[in-house]
Amino acid sequence: MNAAIKCGLGGNVDRFLGDRKAICIFVLPALLLFSILIILPIFFSLFYSTLDWNGVGDGIFIGLKNFERLIISNTDGFTKSIKNSFVLAGLSIFIQLPIALTIALTLARGVKGARFFRTVYFVPVIISTVVIGQLWMKVYHPDYGLLNILLRSIGLDSLTNQWLGNAKTALLAVFIPIVWQYVGYHMLLMYAAAKSVPDEIYESARIDGANEITIALKISIPLIKPMLRVCVIFATIGAFKSFDLIYVLTNGGPMHATDMPTTLMYNTIFVQGLFGYGSAMAIFVIVECFTFTLVIQKIFGKVNV
Repeated sequence: MNAAIKCGLGGNVDRFLGDRKAICIFVLPALLLFSILIILPIFFSLFYSTLDWNGVGDGIFIGLKNFERLIISNTDGFTKSIKNSFVLAGLSIFIQLPIALTIALTLARGVKGARFFRTVYFVPVIISTVVIGQLWMKVYHPDYGLLNILLRSIGLDSLTNQWLGNAKTALLAVFIPIVWQYVGYHMLLMYAAAKSVPDEIYESARIDGANEITIALKISIPLIKPMLRVCVIFATIGAFKSFDLIYVLTNGGPMHATDMPTTLMYNTIFVQGLFGYGSAMAIFVIVECFTFTLVIQKIFGKVNV
């Protein structure tokens, strides 16, 4: 009798999944919400980017002059902010992700206390970014910061610095908290992918005499390639749209050394009141993220890891 009930339910489920009208009805609310919160604001920003507008009253249509000022004139250091975002993306891909991958593969081997370490590494992800910014400001403070105190205590007074106030060190000083905050996020994604690989594959490799490094390079990494692609995309887009932690730590300073397109956009819109010009920056960031997502997809499609 139970088998008959299950068969009946299975038939109903199959018929329901085959009903396109029912599927559309259930998808429609999410599609409407996505359109209202994402698609419409993008089109509004695209429209505002063609205006000379201060956010109040009527704007003056100026066509593509905001984009011309943005890319060609470069009067506000937008090109430098793009370079900073590329540096941050490169550091995220080649430093943050390898660290996360190493931790993930190590924990996936079933080391003692793996659950504890997963939790510890993931805790910074759930902490407010503003709180993290305040914590690291205490670390970098030139007078009572932990970093300078440590350097003085071991006799390296010459290396003490105003880490967030020096244009030469500010960008790297901002990157370190970003690594600390999000390495656990990427680690958890890679860990889940690595744990999904059947244990029989690893056992066969060990029987054939493969060591752990060979197993990681020849088995684990190739088999979690889809997740690696996702992490690279997330790290790249995260670097391009990074704002909150940088805003708390430096607000783009000193001398635009840590400016990102997003921090420059915020100051342009809400400090200078140039809504049209700031909207052009927003459109640039959207196009940039979308373009690099497609590029990364193409690269992973051609590269055999």
